[in-house]
Amino acid sequence: MGEQLLVRDTDRFFRRLGPRFQVALCQLPVTVILGAMAIAAPAVWPTLIENGVFIASIALMGALFLSCFLVPWERLPANAYLVIPILDLVVIGLARNGAVPAVAGLGVLAIFPVIWLSASGSFARTSIFLSFFGPLLIAMPTVVQKFPRISPSDIATAILLPLMMLAVSLAIRFASANVRVQRQRLEKKDAELRELLIESRDRERLLKTVLDTIDVGIVAVAADGQTVLVNGQQKIFQQPASPATSVPGQNESQPLIFGQDRVTPLPPDKRPIQRAIAGETFADYLVWIGEGPAQRAVSTAARIIKNDDGGFSGAVIVFSDVTGLVEALSAKEELISNVSHEFRSPLMSVLGNVDLVLDEADSLTPSGVQRLEVVQRNAERLLSLVSDLLVSASTVLSVHPRRTDLAGLIETTIGSAQAQADATNVSLSTNVPVPLWAHADPLRIAQALDNLVSNAIKYSPDGGAVTVSASSNEQWVQLQVQDTGMGISEEESERIFTRFFRTQAARNADIPGVGLGLSITKTIVERHGGRISCASKPGAGTTFTVTLPAEGAAAP
Repeated sequence: MGEQLLVRDTDRFFRRLGPRFQVALCQLPVTVILGAMAIAAPAVWPTLIENGVFIASIALMGALFLSCFLVPWERLPANAYLVIPILDLVVIGLARNGAVPAVAGLGVLAIFPVIWLSASGSFARTSIFLSFFGPLLIAMPTVVQKFPRISPSDIATAILLPLMMLAVSLAIRFASANVRVQRQRLEKKDAELRELLIESRDRERLLKTVLDTIDVGIVAVAADGQTVLVNGQQKIFQQPASPATSVPGQNESQPLIFGQDRVTPLPPDKRPIQRAIAGETFADYLVWIGEGPAQRAVSTAARIIKNDDGGFSGAVIVFSDVTGLVEALSAKEELISNVSHEFRSPLMSVLGNVDLVLDEADSLTPSGVQRLEVVQRNAERLLSLVSDLLVSASTVLSVHPRRTDLAGLIETTIGSAQAQADATNVSLSTNVPVPLWAHADPLRIAQALDNLVSNAIKYSPDGGAVTVSASSNEQWVQLQVQDTGMGISEEESERIFTRFFRTQAARNADIPGVGLGLSITKTIVERHGGRISCASKPGAGTTFTVTLPAEGAAAP
């Protein structure tokens, strides 16, 4: 590759010279050698000064060298300059035969015009012919002078020089052809690289336009933390904090980033880009950027970029402005909380007064008592719904875990649900080791178990079986509530923990409920550091699995 670059640089330098200087450079070696001989001749070879043939060769060589500069080669046909090396063969023949016997071996100078003719790439047959017969004519006068006493050695000597020049000419031809082939390949590769470069630049411009069009901020970083790419939206997010509003410990050249409470600055290692540079992969990481009225809620996600060896070579971080969504959810939760709270007080009053009236049932007719009992049941149902709404709307569901025996909670739950199960011909059974210790809040876990068992009974309207089982090891405790009821589809099971979601089958069967119980249960389990999952098939029942930490560590 280095040799190719050297050849290319040499070609560029030679092309920058004018045609006259190019011809003169090619003629220079022979001119210098014969000129040096002419200068040295008076002191070294005095007889050469008296030789008219040698003097004529020197004069002719000088004229040829001057013609290199004087002749307007640029106006003549492209290969007109080749007359110079052809005349060089004549000059060298005169010089060689004029210098013999004082100076032998001048015929070797024929190599210079032979190289010139062969390297030109023009008139291939003519140049090969001249490469052999030119040196042959140079050597022939010596052989002719010995006629008729010509020895085989004289003939071999005369033919050896032409053969050598022919070999040089052929070698140069083959080498030139190879160079031309290599140059064509290089030019082809160069053209391909240029096309790829143009295509790459077009794609880069297209990618930049697309990235600047979307309203999502995107940052790409290298493994050393250097920023590789930032789109237009992200530049808005990254507007630096002003000195008047900067927070101690944060770089003023970067925006202020706060946690979910909107007031606590995130430490550097918790900022999204720093987490990504550390090799973390995350999604839905909510942060608040800026402060005051301009503060924005931003959901961030990061994915790492792997190199060919599977190692870390960078990351892409995405920033999505979700301020409107967060504010809408907050408004919705605040509305539900306020409405639920306003409902709760009058309902408690209604239930209290109904209880007082029922205590004096002797003064009421049987139909009046029956109607009051209907009012009481529906008021209690509405109060339960309001309680669920309050729990669901609460942004902070308090959990106080401690070492708890879940076996006792399960037994209490089964006892409380027995009347509901008997009313719908559902059998209840348990398979729970005693004791069953876990790190849990007994009040909240009892609430979650009540929801799961109540749901299992409720969605087995035509009878069936509900089984509560459990298992544990040193790290986690697993609870399962399994029923043989109507079941749900795979698509519905993915949404079953969404607030207010109810299956189509439940709505068609007029099964009471508003879709808050499982959402509350999921919140309770996750606040314990656990998880909950649902497995079901239509007509084949449903199994809910709850995993809780055994000793305070997050469940696997």
